[in-house]
Amino acid sequence: MIAKGLASTDHPIMAHIIPIRRCNLSCEYCNEYDDFSKPVPLDTMKRRIDHLARLGTSIVTISGGEPLLHPELDDIIAHMREYPILAGLITNGYLLTADRIQRLNRAGLDHLQISIDNVMPDEVSKKSLKVLDKKLQLLAEHADFHVNINSVVGGGIHNPHDALVVGRRAVQLGFTTTIGIIHDGDGQLRPLGEVEREVFRKMKNLEKRHYSRFNWFQDNIADGKPNDWRCRAGARYLYICEDGLVHYCSQQRGYPGTPLEQYSVADIRREFLTEKSCAPHCTVSCVHQVSYIDHWRAPQTIRTPQSPLGVGQLVQIE
Repeated sequence: MIAKGLASTDHPIMAHIIPIRRCNLSCEYCNEYDDFSKPVPLDTMKRRIDHLARLGTSIVTISGGEPLLHPELDDIIAHMREYPILAGLITNGYLLTADRIQRLNRAGLDHLQISIDNVMPDEVSKKSLKVLDKKLQLLAEHADFHVNINSVVGGGIHNPHDALVVGRRAVQLGFTTTIGIIHDGDGQLRPLGEVEREVFRKMKNLEKRHYSRFNWFQDNIADGKPNDWRCRAGARYLYICEDGLVHYCSQQRGYPGTPLEQYSVADIRREFLTEKSCAPHCTVSCVHQVSYIDHWRAPQTIRTPQSPLGVGQLVQIE
């Protein structure tokens, strides 16, 4: 994947694709769900994956909403694995059972991530360790795929030290762990306090060395400082909503807004060179990670007047 990425910039490294917008939870800070949307039909999802494969995409991560609500999720994952594509899944974990995990094994899932926001559920989030610990034990027992547990600070989380409890439990179960800086309900980052910054740095020491460890940008975000980097969203990273439109990311939906089946190498080349005004304060780690490979080349010289950017939204790590 790295060699392919270095050899050419004309293909996406990662795409997030949404098979269903509906979620079984309603976390206070989240703006990426509803409680009524129907699942995208399987044939439609397969066509979208086919086009991502034609574009040369290396990693496709399924997100939502809550993707486990899609009745044909296993078939979607299996179709991804017909190509040389790594298959990822972001879930709240509520619907995991031993049988469900084994079905994900058979489908060929490579990577699963759960974000756990607190130890005890509260009005901000029900994604708590108390509720999900049994699900984590099932994953430790049955999962053949890599599991990462993401704990969070910021965004109204009442007890920052919960992140350390979650992270240590993840390590105890043999998972990798990361720390995310969470946004509020408007997609904005609340500045981290002294205790939150202390917890953030302790969590960094728990992180094992894998691709999610490439998150140096978070140090600046935790300290309220901007990052100087070249965001390659729309090129190396694509976000495909349930309507099949390509967007920069989950928090900048609306641009470019091109149907995926019409997205071409010309679009990738344009967005590769387009400067994103929200980049200095962005916290979307997956976009940072896939953009690192090109930080040294191709200064961005294009600005897009019709882009909705410019408000400097700060968003949750994916």
